[in-house]
Amino acid sequence: MDEKLNLVFKALAHTERRRILTSLRLRPNQSLFEICVSATSGDGAGLTRQTVSQHLSTLERAGLLEIAWVGRTKTHAVRLEPLRRAIDFLGDTYLDEEAS
Repeated sequence: MDEKLNLVFKALAHTERRRILTSLRLRPNQSLFEICVSATSGDGAGLTRQTVSQHLSTLERAGLLEIAWVGRTKTHAVRLEPLRRAIDFLGDTYLDEEAS
C-alpha cells in the first residue's frame, strides 16, 4: 500500500474529519469560518478554529480536499478520487473472491 493511501485511511479514521467531509460533500466550497460554524452547530460541543484547521490540514495532506481561493478566502471541497482509490484497494484486497 502506498503512502498516499495510508494518509487517506489515517484522515478517515477520525470522526470529526469524516463529519467535516460530509459537511463539505453536502455544501462544497466552505471557508474555515463556515466549517467551524457547522462543526459547532451539530451537537453543541463545538471545535476550536485551531482544531478544525488541523483537521483540514490532515485532509489536505491526504489529497481529500480541493482548495480554491475566492478573493482572500480559502475554500474547501471534497476530492472524490482518493476515496475511490481507497474503496478500490479495499475491494481488490479484501473482497476479491480469488484472494480468499
